[in-house]
Amino acid sequence: MTSKKLVHTLRMPIRWGDMDAMGHVNNTVYFRYLEQARISWFVEAGCQPDPGGEGPVIVNARCTFIKQLKYPGDIEIRTYVGEPGRSSFESYQEIRRLDEPDVIAAEGGAKIVWVDFPKEKSAPLPDRIRALLATPE
Repeated sequence: MTSKKLVHTLRMPIRWGDMDAMGHVNNTVYFRYLEQARISWFVEAGCQPDPGGEGPVIVNARCTFIKQLKYPGDIEIRTYVGEPGRSSFESYQEIRRLDEPDVIAAEGGAKIVWVDFPKEKSAPLPDRIRALLATPE
């Protein structure tokens, strides 16, 4: 992957219920943060899944935990995308506390595949989605 493009930024609070018995955000919650940012971008970009047609699905999700997050606080999730393939593209995400903007608390992402849901098969990325992913020359 030679380049990635920032496509979305989401800010949200760390909730009390996100914490575990160890006093920090539970590892599973990071995936929820990444998911919320990804879905918010899909909705804003007009490419949310259409069960009767086509849309994006993830085929994997990953997260590297770098620094503990603790309540209270607010986070920012930055979503980047890589160059598109025939029917898929990679997403990359960073989670940072707003009060520590230069510190990445976690980084992750997912491979996103465009799917024809009735056929249960991958489909070529539509031109409008390719345009969202294009990096300026």
